[in-house]
Amino acid sequence: MINSEIYYNQLQKKYSRRITLGLSRIKKALKLLGNPENKLNRPINIIGSDGKFSCLTSLKYFIEANKQSTSTFVSPHLFDLRSRIWLKNRFISLNEIKKYEKQISRLNVTLSLFEVLTLIYVLAASKRRVDYNILEAGLMFFGDSTRLFNKPLVQAATNINLQHIEWISPKTINEICRQKVGYLSNQTNIYIGKQNPKTLKIIKGILKKNNSNITYPSKWRIVYKSHYIYYKDNKHKILIQSDYIHSKGLIDNLGLAIKIALDLGIKPSVIQKTIPKIFFEGRLQYLNRGKLRKFIHKKEKILLDGAHSNASGNNLYNYLKTLKIPIYCIWGMQKNKFPKEFLSNFKGIFEKIITVKIPNEKNSCTADELKTIALKQKYNVETARNFKEGLKKITSNKPKIICFMGSLYFVGSVLKEN
Repeated sequence: MINSEIYYNQLQKKYSRRITLGLSRIKKALKLLGNPENKLNRPINIIGSDGKFSCLTSLKYFIEANKQSTSTFVSPHLFDLRSRIWLKNRFISLNEIKKYEKQISRLNVTLSLFEVLTLIYVLAASKRRVDYNILEAGLMFFGDSTRLFNKPLVQAATNINLQHIEWISPKTINEICRQKVGYLSNQTNIYIGKQNPKTLKIIKGILKKNNSNITYPSKWRIVYKSHYIYYKDNKHKILIQSDYIHSKGLIDNLGLAIKIALDLGIKPSVIQKTIPKIFFEGRLQYLNRGKLRKFIHKKEKILLDGAHSNASGNNLYNYLKTLKIPIYCIWGMQKNKFPKEFLSNFKGIFEKIITVKIPNEKNSCTADELKTIALKQKYNVETARNFKEGLKKITSNKPKIICFMGSLYFVGSVLKEN
């Protein structure tokens, strides 16, 4: 019986993984399908460079705790294709994915893999009666296949930073902001998450003529007081307690979701009770159980973080520097993610770095390429053929944290093995 991994590999061969920006192909397909996107109730777009998944996931938790239903579309998946699409109370089944893919392939429209997955989500979600349909954007937003709605209920932009510049011209933060927020609907409720001051100024300039109701990050804040963290705005103060959400960046994304949830009419008491339950897979996640625990000693901890940008790397650094324990690193990264700049965030953090190639990723740096980068920055570094070998090279009976970082694809491969 075919599993989701084998089927996903088949899809990658059938449809190009190369992203081709533009809406003409998917709109042609949607028209042939009878425009099923129009059946999606209260659509919500989540846009940004970093933090889309954590904002979307938090919002999903809040809505469902309020006894309402959601469908969600996220990208990429970590290790199971089905986890991209949530349908009210379960993930999509492999049989459903196959059924909708066959329907799409009969259209004879040339589509990218991401466009096909978006269409599968739209078809599946259009068959469900849910209260909110939440979509995470892929690349930018101007030509992204999730930009399907003229009057979405909400469009939220998480942190925007200098990523994916190979797709734009000129290669500037101004152009990235234009691509992400310059094409937001004029008939929606726009929420802007926490930003670098320069980036926020650019965003405000772009949105100056947008007629939507716009909520900027000055309308709410995260308060750190003694050992407590609070969300605070002019009307509400909500305690943030969590054993799973460890970093400032993730807490800022949670804060954005809290603001949206409050404006959707969800009570502060529901939100506060829900926060301890929220969990972000592959984002500052400790592996407390699973097969990989057999490779290490009881005093050692495994930490996974899919950080792959300069901003998310800095966020990971700020968390790691609070830990009073030796930290070792197993690092895999893609070539187009600026590994040199990414690694420069971690000066003084790691006792040793083991570099590996991400399994089954053509665009992955080799272990030797990453080693060269690390040596030039004067890290203690060694290569390994795979991350299991890397664990064996690091593990001992001394307390330590072993941090896997550099790519969501890399973290996904670790979770799959675990």
